[in-house]
Amino acid sequence: RLGASALVADFSPLRPVREALDAVVGALCRDAASVTVHQVDAHNVVPVWAASGKLEYSAKTFRSKMNKVLDEYLVEFPELGEVVPWDREQPKDIDWDTLIDTVCSQAEDVPEIDWCEPGEAAAMEALLGTKDGFLTKRIKSYDSDRNYPTKPMALSGLSPYLHFGHISAQRCALEAKKRRHLSPKSVDAFLEELIIRRELADNFCYYQPHYDSVAGAWEWARKTLKDHAADKREHIYTREQLENAKTADPLWNASQLEMVHHGKMHGFMRMYWAKKILEWTSGPEEALSIAIYLNDK
Repeated sequence: RLGASALVADFSPLRPVREALDAVVGALCRDAASVTVHQVDAHNVVPVWAASGKLEYSAKTFRSKMNKVLDEYLVEFPELGEVVPWDREQPKDIDWDTLIDTVCSQAEDVPEIDWCEPGEAAAMEALLGTKDGFLTKRIKSYDSDRNYPTKPMALSGLSPYLHFGHISAQRCALEAKKRRHLSPKSVDAFLEELIIRRELADNFCYYQPHYDSVAGAWEWARKTLKDHAADKREHIYTREQLENAKTADPLWNASQLEMVHHGKMHGFMRMYWAKKILEWTSGPEEALSIAIYLNDK
């Protein structure tokens, strides 16, 4: 109906997005449409398929491959050319109001947050603002203080903007490199987290079809989990108890409530949070299921 000759799709390593794109491509093939499909990995600095052609074992192996190609991709964005006006009529059969209402109703019991203003301008303010911008005001303490939950301002605060695409990791990395002379250790630590660790996670999800299952863990990890699956637990909590932070551990409860009411959790506490769920449930399968549920909600 729109007379399209090409379809450009963004990238996500997650199963629902990949299945949706496969369905679209399949429909185009069935209709014998002369539409070419292009996928662009704007989610990562280095496209996941260019960074490595296989599932990487560790940050060490991944880092060496990334460093060989990073300079090719970590470059300034090209100037946007003239935008051709869109003169096609929008499809009539998409009920946007119903779609939005449906999505909102699925999380109606999740509190709204008020600490984070959405949008590109707010994202750039969080990165480069004159008041509390991460690179302009707070970067120097990142290397030494980022793992201390009592020093939350040492963190970048950029996660929501990166997650929802209000700013790109590439923009953050380019701006950080410009300021490396101000605090080399902190900028290097930030780039390690922003690029290497973050894109290693995409590598795992892209090349491991069982990324959300215990079956997706490495063999040594599965063996350890199996060997200790029957260990005696001091506490066993239900999903509801965990979600409502009704445990005997005040530190864990505080971390869970931070995620419920603020939509985020300090990065160092996330490791503790997940390990305690494993300790407090009947086995690794249930622990992973609950952790994914709580994280995604």
